[in-house]
Amino acid sequence: MRVFVGVPLDDAAIEALLPVQEALRQGRLVDEENFHLTLAFLDDQPEAALAELDAALQDIRVSPWEMEFTGIEAKGGRRPALVWAEVAKVEPLRQLHDKVRGAARLAGIDLPRERFRPHVTLARFPRSRPVDMGRLTAFLSEFGGFRAGPFAVDRFCLYGSTLTPDGPVYDVLADYPL
Repeated sequence: MRVFVGVPLDDAAIEALLPVQEALRQGRLVDEENFHLTLAFLDDQPEAALAELDAALQDIRVSPWEMEFTGIEAKGGRRPALVWAEVAKVEPLRQLHDKVRGAARLAGIDLPRERFRPHVTLARFPRSRPVDMGRLTAFLSEFGGFRAGPFAVDRFCLYGSTLTPDGPVYDVLADYPL
């Protein structure tokens, strides 16, 4: 099963992002039901590893915190792959990220070392479609300094991800309160 661990957004955070996403008007927009902050993408995993991961995730203890959006960025170089809302990297978020990665290692899941850039993806740009760079540049000029929050974070989830022609569909497999 293709899975990841992430933080769901509350209704207020989603409502703050929707006007920004609507102004983008290009790319494949992420459905609002799929907005989340990824803590660890685990790719395809067998049932046994997921059972061990679930047990390890249940043991994580981190204080609830408040999430804030601190800007809008395009990622992927000269040919952007996505646009995201950057999330402030506060200490409880760092702790949760580190503990989730530790839980994955305990479950025998090998994760690549990568810099943690907390964000919520708003749109993806498929390689098969051109990006209107003029419009994207104008959008980033207008919304790059976007700030919103704080929004309460009191849980994280294990998600299943099913790829479809219309984009991924995410299902909460397990919910972990902070």
